[in-house]
Amino acid sequence: MESGTEAGNVGQIRDLIEQWAEAVRRKDMGGIRAHHAPDFVMFDVPPPLQFQGLDAYMATWPLFFGASPEPPVFDIVDLKITAGADVAFAFALMRCVVVSGKDAGDLDFRLTICFRKIAGQWTFVHEHHSVPATD
Repeated sequence: MESGTEAGNVGQIRDLIEQWAEAVRRKDMGGIRAHHAPDFVMFDVPPPLQFQGLDAYMATWPLFFGASPEPPVFDIVDLKITAGADVAFAFALMRCVVVSGKDAGDLDFRLTICFRKIAGQWTFVHEHHSVPATD
């Protein structure tokens, strides 16, 4: 059973993730960037497989938006969060829509996000996106 503090941390992280996803749907680069650590690391589906630093992460969004409808579809389908006092992780099933290229259509993907509490604030430190392997 979660303690009051753990439940509060889970709620704070859920709010951050929902705000981030909403910022993606609005193409709000400042909102996407908010609450991310400067040394943020992302593992992504399209190459390169690793992006280090907040500037590298932010440079990936134009590719996503270029392949998305207006407005972008970026739906949280199922979200689970585990939070301690100063570290937490969340994993989700997500859905977006791709409108260009050979993979046009719905794209279901997996998302894992890791957080650290830095200066009293929950901060995104890592994202990992993946899609099921195909033959």
